[in-house]
Amino acid sequence: MPTVIPAPASPSIPVTGRTERFPVRRVFCIGRNYADHAREMGASVDAANPMFFTKPADALVTDGADVPYPSATNDLHHEVEMVVALGSGGSNLTTEQAAATVWGYGIGLDLTRRDLQAQAKAKGAPWDVAKAFDHSAPVSALVPADQASPDATTRIALEINGELRQQAMLGDMVLGVPEILAALSRLFELKAGDIVYTGTPAGVAALVRGDRFRATLEGIATLEGRVV
Repeated sequence: MPTVIPAPASPSIPVTGRTERFPVRRVFCIGRNYADHAREMGASVDAANPMFFTKPADALVTDGADVPYPSATNDLHHEVEMVVALGSGGSNLTTEQAAATVWGYGIGLDLTRRDLQAQAKAKGAPWDVAKAFDHSAPVSALVPADQASPDATTRIALEINGELRQQAMLGDMVLGVPEILAALSRLFELKAGDIVYTGTPAGVAALVRGDRFRATLEGIATLEGRVV
């Protein structure tokens, strides 16, 4: 189809061991999905009413590229999260149907302009400028679900400059992956190409230019990079 301006590039994520890439449609995130992180942020957990937000697909940083330090902040924070990629979708899914939509897994960072988030919270305003900025979603290569089986004992962790900052077991999540996807599907029609950041454990802290990060989904995926 002819377009009046050049069509923007379609964001995609590499797939481990394959030349084909995973095309990304939408990026969903869940907040307060680890009780210890909710507590450190002075918030409560409401499992019956999970809190979702989105990032633009072109906020993804892939292939180990450097992460530019964003404008308009002096308090950029890291949040390590397992990432789930969907190969199918639907609306009003049961947890069993939701689990069947998963195509693969990765590890990512939900970067946050914490000072802007605090300002938004104080005003009761949306968090978009704190969460949905350029380069705010670094993500590893994906591993297909038929090659990876994360479970409650799988560990996620983040090291900054070789120092452990965050770690948890997936069993610490308030909502597991099927429950997250089922809840999302009651608010949005999920489709192939959607990815979901599944929440972060305690230990979030500031990043500065020059920091190097290493995020791991134990035995499955690794993300390494630096802030510039």
